Amino acid sequence: MSARILSPLVALASGLIFGLGLLISGMNDPAKVRAFLDVFAAWDPSLIAVMGSAIPVFAVFFYFGKRRKAPLCATTFHVPQLTRIDRRLLTGAVMFGIGWGLVGLCPGPALVNLLAFEPGVLIFLLALLAGNRIAHWLVGPAQ
Repeated sequence: MSARILSPLVALASGLIFGLGLLISGMNDPAKVRAFLDVFAAWDPSLIAVMGSAIPVFAVFFYFGKRRKAPLCATTFHVPQLTRIDRRLLTGAVMFGIGWGLVGLCPGPALVNLLAFEPGVLIFLLALLAGNRIAHWLVGPAQ
């Protein structure tokens, strides 16, 4: 099967697994995420289990993927071009963290919650997209 056909199928399967995993683990619930971030009171460490299971799975696939001459589901490997830690990265990371901490959602869970039609989630996603476009306009694309 060609990469042109296989790539969207792998993306579909990955998205379904990711979305189901978020729902089953409860990580689409902003209160649960905020409880993870509340290390000085009612700390809920369950997010560590979700991340802790994702990292080894990624590491295995990344290790074997790097050993291949060509990817299975694409025409070329997509290797990150940005490798330095600079002011722009740190500023963006802090802003992302503040936004995530205030609302208790990062983009993945927000997209999973999109079909719940909760006004807060819809506003968050619209603001996220607006912030992305504003940053692109003010600062430009990452290079």
